[in-house]
Amino acid sequence: MIAIGFWYRPFDDTRARRRGEVSACSVAATHDFCDAVAGLSTALRNPFLRVDRTGILPPRDTPGAVDPSITQANIGTTICRPGYARSVRPAFAVTAPVKRRLMDAQHPGESFADYELDHLIPISLGGAPLDLRDLWLQPRRGQANAADKNALAYVLWRLVCERRVPLRTAQQAIRRDWTKAYDTYATPENLARYHFAHRQ
Repeated sequence: MIAIGFWYRPFDDTRARRRGEVSACSVAATHDFCDAVAGLSTALRNPFLRVDRTGILPPRDTPGAVDPSITQANIGTTICRPGYARSVRPAFAVTAPVKRRLMDAQHPGESFADYELDHLIPISLGGAPLDLRDLWLQPRRGQANAADKNALAYVLWRLVCERRVPLRTAQQAIRRDWTKAYDTYATPENLARYHFAHRQ
C-alpha cells in the first residue's frame, strides 16, 4: 500500500506494545500496512495537514501510474487480498538504483534515510509497482511527510476494500493532491476507526 512503502521500515512491535498499539503487521502481514499503522499515531495527534502544499507534492514528471490489470471488479482477489502488495513489490536490488539516481539528481549530498522512494498511487490502491511515473522521493521528516501519506494510504485502502470509496476515486484523489485527499479521507473519525488501540 501502504506505500505504502517501496523501501519499508519494519514496524517496531516492542515500541508499539509500550504505546498500547497492536501491530498491523500481525494482522495484514505486509510492510505497507506496517508503515501505515506506524504513521497513524502521528496522524492522530495532528489529524489535519495545514501546510503550504506547493513544496510537498510530487514533481510534475510524477503524475502517478496505475496497474491496468487492477479494476474495481477484481479488488477482492487483488489489492484487498492479504499479502498482495508484498507479492508484487519489486526487489530492493531493482529499486535501490532508482532511488540512487533520483537522490543524485534531486538531493545530492543528502542522506538516503531522509527520503522514502514512494509510490504516488500506492501499490495497495493499484499503483504500478515499477513505473517511474509513479515514483518520487518523499521526505520522512517535517509536516506532511511519508508517514502521513502512509496513514492516508491505509485509510483509503480500508475504505476501498469495504466498498465505501470506489477504487478510481481513491486513485484520482491521491494522484491530484495527496494532502487534500488526507484532509478529506484521513479524518480523525476514520483514523480512529482504522487504528488499533491507540494510546497517547
